[in-house]
Amino acid sequence: MEKAGFATMASAYLYRSVKSSGCSYVLHLRIDRVEREASKNIEENERECFKDAIVSSRSLNKGYVEPTKIKNAIPEIAACIIAATFHIGVGLSMAFSAILVPSLEDPNSDIHATKSQTSWIASLVVVTSPLGALMGGFLMEYFGRLRTLQLGAIPFVIGWVLIALSQDIPTILVGRLLAGLATALATSPAIVYITEVARPELRGSLISFGPTLASFGMVLCYLKGSLLPWRAVAWLSIAYGVVPVVLVQFIIPESPVWLASKGRLEEARAALDWLYKSDPDVGKVSAAEAAFTTIMKEREIKLSEQRRSKHGGASAKIRALLKPTGWKPMFILTLFFTFQQFSGIYITLFYAVTWFEEVGAGINPYVASILVGLTRFFCSMVNTWLLRRFRRRDLCMISSLGMAACMTVSGYATMRILKGDNTGNWVPVACLLLYVCTSMVGMLTIPWTMTAELFPTEIRGMAHSISFSIANILMFAAVYNYRNLTDLLGGSHAIQWFFAAVSVGACFFVWLMLPETHGKKLSEIEEYFHNNFLACGAEAKAKKRRAQRRAQQKALQPLTSSPKTAQMA
Repeated sequence: MEKAGFATMASAYLYRSVKSSGCSYVLHLRIDRVEREASKNIEENERECFKDAIVSSRSLNKGYVEPTKIKNAIPEIAACIIAATFHIGVGLSMAFSAILVPSLEDPNSDIHATKSQTSWIASLVVVTSPLGALMGGFLMEYFGRLRTLQLGAIPFVIGWVLIALSQDIPTILVGRLLAGLATALATSPAIVYITEVARPELRGSLISFGPTLASFGMVLCYLKGSLLPWRAVAWLSIAYGVVPVVLVQFIIPESPVWLASKGRLEEARAALDWLYKSDPDVGKVSAAEAAFTTIMKEREIKLSEQRRSKHGGASAKIRALLKPTGWKPMFILTLFFTFQQFSGIYITLFYAVTWFEEVGAGINPYVASILVGLTRFFCSMVNTWLLRRFRRRDLCMISSLGMAACMTVSGYATMRILKGDNTGNWVPVACLLLYVCTSMVGMLTIPWTMTAELFPTEIRGMAHSISFSIANILMFAAVYNYRNLTDLLGGSHAIQWFFAAVSVGACFFVWLMLPETHGKKLSEIEEYFHNNFLACGAEAKAKKRRAQRRAQQKALQPLTSSPKTAQMA
């Protein structure tokens, strides 16, 4: 209402000053235009305030929420965990190359592969991930979140059957392609389902179940690889695609948000009744009815925005992507993912067994890879607490410097081992375990979370898909070129120093360019990109702008406090 009062006073002032010159007709037109603009601003501000209230209540930012008793939330916790169980298969697909590559490079293997071929086998699983994410985005809008998850199990099962029955390298490659397609096709709907089903105070923790279960899948893969032939591991992996399909089909309901968006309101109410069956009533209505009201309000906002839009959806999104709030975060994320991928985080995952063989570790490479998987699994449990408590920039800088220190020491120890000094052959193992711990602090996880945080609402879906695709392309490039980089730089010790140098560069990049998003509203992040590109010094600029706004408000207070000004109109 402050803007409306200022507009009214401005109108009155114009009226008095111009009336004396005999231009009252032009004045009335100007007054009408000012009042219309004021009315439009008020309406827009009210709409944005309501949107911010809805977004804030459904975001991961800290804020007051009524405490939830875990026993009341058991149905939705169970639904979210069941939807996330397909992530176990994701971990299997990513870690499988670690046990497959050493077997195929063994001269006694029934299928022999060169280093070039094993580079394709390791990296090919991520090539089809962008396609799977794109397909999943369309399919989940038409068929629903859970049905799309079930459809993702089809290429997953076919891919693992092809790998288990393969008699040549091309068949293995096709199987890896299909497994990679399935990982994105099924996990994207799972994350969307959790986001829509979980209540705000539990959403962050429940979303983290996905990466945690993926880490658990890696541990299972390394463990089975140390005990069983790779074909047996492939056959057993099929179960991790079939079991989630059965659980989803017979236990949990479809997303009520999607059901409401399709006009299937009775089914949405039934789904909410199942999810909130243990919750007490909210005032005079049930918890399910209160949740249904919130969903319908959000649906009305989206429908209102669609009616208000004057341009085509695709062209409007492209124009929005070319604005500073679109291209700036996209550029920053591209650099962020480049540092992430070439600092060795995923390379050590895809080549875990080979890595320990090449550095001359003092323990069994398969046992060492199991330790790596367990370390990642337990660290993923702590990661959610870190993200909620500490600033993103601080976590990333600590993470990258820790990674650099670990790789520097490990590279030196590896060089000593390769020269014949085996007294410190345990050092590379210890350093890699610490490297995994420090990567989980920030550099492994935060780039993925920022694909949703940095972009405005109207382009978030499209921008997330683009940044996700860029990240997977960079992952493919890093994993595929690992063997070539090792040969080019002069051995396993040199590639570790290369990873250390990239990690130091990542720290400098974070300090210079990465914006802080912890505790920030989505509207504040959008405003940041309107006014800044470099993060260094951005907070000082923001404080200066806030001080200028306060000074302007104080200067306007004498005008707004005088009732006579408005009455003289």
